[in-house]
Amino acid sequence: MVTVDVWCDVLVWAGISPAGKAVLITGCDSGFGFDLALRLDSLGFRVIAGCLNESSENAKTLRASASPRLTTIQLDVTEKDQIKEAVEKVKKLIPEGEVLWSLVNNAGISTFGGVEWVTEDTYRKIFEVNVLGTVAVTKSFLPLIRKAKGRVVNVASMLGRMGMAMRSPYCLTKYAVEGFTDCLRHEMRTWGVDVILLEPGNYVAATSIFTDESVRRQGESMWEAMGEDVRRDYTREYFDAAVNTMLSYTNCGITDTSDVINAFTDALTHTFPRTRYLPMDAKTRVRIAVATHFPACVYDYFYASTHR
Repeated sequence: MVTVDVWCDVLVWAGISPAGKAVLITGCDSGFGFDLALRLDSLGFRVIAGCLNESSENAKTLRASASPRLTTIQLDVTEKDQIKEAVEKVKKLIPEGEVLWSLVNNAGISTFGGVEWVTEDTYRKIFEVNVLGTVAVTKSFLPLIRKAKGRVVNVASMLGRMGMAMRSPYCLTKYAVEGFTDCLRHEMRTWGVDVILLEPGNYVAATSIFTDESVRRQGESMWEAMGEDVRRDYTREYFDAAVNTMLSYTNCGITDTSDVINAFTDALTHTFPRTRYLPMDAKTRVRIAVATHFPACVYDYFYASTHR
């Protein structure tokens, strides 16, 4: 684990000073956003932490754990009025002589289910948060970022690089974030703005993006919404087995977010950041390499699940 003192040494070596630089992070109620806000605050950045619920206990804990430089703001990335208000708040929060150096689009949600099981409304909801929310926030804050010649960091996933059964709603959004980020990176070169992508591996256990309660609730909701013909063809037994498989994932994966937070920190502080950061274990790196560079039949042979 890299300590804060080590990262301060890195900042000096890389020639990046946090003084006079503000960073806006979405999705700071928990997970990566919460941890990153504290890390950047400890390094001396002015952190503006966007929270889905600014009055939540997590938001209160975040404020209590940080310096006076950190401010939380109400920011639901699917609400146009809240985004508009956030822009005005950020302008007021940044003192004269300081700039909005970076935007971190971290807010996101996840779900699971077979294509025939997931309702179209569910697809729309996750797309609204993970993709259109990222687009809307980015468009709103880009003028400030361009003025500072700063950075935009978007969060995709290992599932933005490879498909997986039962995860199509989440996969399609992260594939879209990858494409959006690539296009934006090309456009922002003219302005001297770096656009960077993070593709974390499996951090379910660390972020609680899935819990036993949420998996069971989503499972029951899917079953109730299914048509009779789909229920009959798949059977309740098969469906329950799939849900139980998802339940087994709620405590799996990497439990320490340090690699992700270190990747964020490098992306925001290094003079020459990478285009992509892949904080993940070796097994996932191999799987992505197979998905990216080998014929699809090879990936399918080793990784595609065969249930029937």
